[in-house]
Amino acid sequence: MAKKTVADIDVQGKKVLMRCDFNVPLDDDCNITSDDRIVKVLPTIKNILEAGGALILMSHLGRPKGRRNEKMSLAPVAKRLSELLGRQVVFADDCIGSETKAKARALKSGGCMLLENLRFHKEETIKDKAAKEDMQLRQAKDNFAKQLADLADIYVDDAFGTAHRDNASMYTVPTVMEGKPRVIGFLVEKELKFLGKTLSKPDRPFVAILGGAKVSDKIGVIENLLDKVDRILIGGAMAYTFFKAEGRTVGKSLCEDDFLDKATELLEQAKDIGCEMTLPVDTVIAREFKAGADKKVVSGDIEADWQGMDIGPQTRKLFAEKLAGTKTVVWNGPMGVFELPPFDEGTKAVALAVAEATDKGARSIIGGGDSASAVEKLGLEDKISHISTGGGASLEFLEGKKFKCLEILDEKDTD
Repeated sequence: MAKKTVADIDVQGKKVLMRCDFNVPLDDDCNITSDDRIVKVLPTIKNILEAGGALILMSHLGRPKGRRNEKMSLAPVAKRLSELLGRQVVFADDCIGSETKAKARALKSGGCMLLENLRFHKEETIKDKAAKEDMQLRQAKDNFAKQLADLADIYVDDAFGTAHRDNASMYTVPTVMEGKPRVIGFLVEKELKFLGKTLSKPDRPFVAILGGAKVSDKIGVIENLLDKVDRILIGGAMAYTFFKAEGRTVGKSLCEDDFLDKATELLEQAKDIGCEMTLPVDTVIAREFKAGADKKVVSGDIEADWQGMDIGPQTRKLFAEKLAGTKTVVWNGPMGVFELPPFDEGTKAVALAVAEATDKGARSIIGGGDSASAVEKLGLEDKISHISTGGGASLEFLEGKKFKCLEILDEKDTD
């Protein structure tokens, strides 16, 4: 997917509307607890401002469900962005309307403004399918998108975290702006390059590590990766569905009985293709889901009153061995109940093993979410080739899905 970037167009004297992912974490007092998502989009912002563009930024924050909610205002983001840029970022109290339009018109070259939370308007999250079936919904979404599109001459998408969604700002706005430049920012470009090359031209051995709660969430990923990777390491609660499919008892562990046949099918497909699928050889189990609960390690069946909480020490060692010598590794999903120590040990061990593989020359991709949190918590960010900014988006990319909001953007010239 070779798309034009902001580096391929002239923004001098133009109004530039840019979709970002400023869905930052806030504390109870609405203070930003991590500005990582703001920092990662700074290269694109600075490029546009330094090239003489008048930049209008838009984003969502949280799930206000189409209503104004001051606890989900983007005002703290405007304040932090002003500090990071060393210049005043104008904040619009709404993302549409006459006052917002006037502020956009008044914005000079090299100026920057941030619109209020897009999701304060229910039109932002109307599904395309619903809009096609309901004329009123379609008109509402189109009208909302047109008001945003009328603010600018150029559209930029630098929000990979929402690239898998059909939100108005992601798809309808660039559709309305057909005929005007519609490009990607440097963050999206980086995501597409890393993820695209990993799947299309991986150095081998290529290992995928998949965890998380549900097999159902990862079926598409496993199916798409089976003929691309050399081995898949399975951890997290999803492993218990595979265990039960093999005839083992899993006690009170999270298990998707509706997907037992599918789990069996995936194991058989892997065997037929020659893809090595490795399940945990031991499990840390507990009587209940709470800190300080009775726990022990088992290597076989899980007793009736116990539940799996994490991969065991032998599995941690085995997974590290399976990662030794790898040239490409993709990791999505924790190995256990990462949020509840001491059941975070498996996820930490895998993070360290991935970092060590990277140190020895492997190309490593972390698919956001808890995997990224583990890496950051351990201070290993610099030892990973790429940490994706979009958990859900990276997962769908690994499934082989297309992102229509990116497909409609301008193609890079190949001459």
